[in-house]
Amino acid sequence: MMEAGVHFGHGTSKWNPRMEPYISSKRKGIHIINLIRTARFLSEACDLVFDTASRGKQFLIVGTKNKAADSVARAAIRARCHYVNKKWLGGMLTNWYTTETILHKFRDLRTEQKMGRLNRLPKRDSAMLKRQLSHLQTYLGGIKYMTGLPDIVIIVDQQEEYMALRECMILGIPTICLIDTNCDPDLADISIPANDDAIASIRLILNKLVFAICEGRSSYIRNP
Repeated sequence: MMEAGVHFGHGTSKWNPRMEPYISSKRKGIHIINLIRTARFLSEACDLVFDTASRGKQFLIVGTKNKAADSVARAAIRARCHYVNKKWLGGMLTNWYTTETILHKFRDLRTEQKMGRLNRLPKRDSAMLKRQLSHLQTYLGGIKYMTGLPDIVIIVDQQEEYMALRECMILGIPTICLIDTNCDPDLADISIPANDDAIASIRLILNKLVFAICEGRSSYIRNP
């Protein structure tokens, strides 16, 4: 964890006092995260996702900032999870009926394109639908096969993804949050204190969770 820089928090002037139990010290104006607490909560989160995956449940991974986007997509694809890594569109979960309607349209457009039907339309209509398809792919591509609300949402960077976290809280969807020293540890069901700015730190936490999800899915396949 130290090699990945998981222990580096934010500057001491940018902290949330509620994070004090998760901070071990200060170094050169930066809070140092207590990795013993990180390991404990990461283990709890892995146990939860393993159990959930072993019962055939669905996950959504959210991380839209540039440093997290690629890692989120790779982790989600590896574990066959849904993901959002470009922009969280308000109401994506709380207004699920509308989201589901848009996803149906998205899937229909993809089918039309694969069958070559878009190319048979007048150029103007074809270009318009292709632009729509590109836009939908950018923002909803990671959830195109999601047919209902997720059972657990994993969030990278509580501050950046507060809107997603808020929707989960409203709907009662369990959340696992990667939280830095400027976050509120009481908002998520399981908060994992860790550096949410370093790519290596984000990747390490996601890899641990994804491994547990994959193991849980294997258990579900063996014992459906």
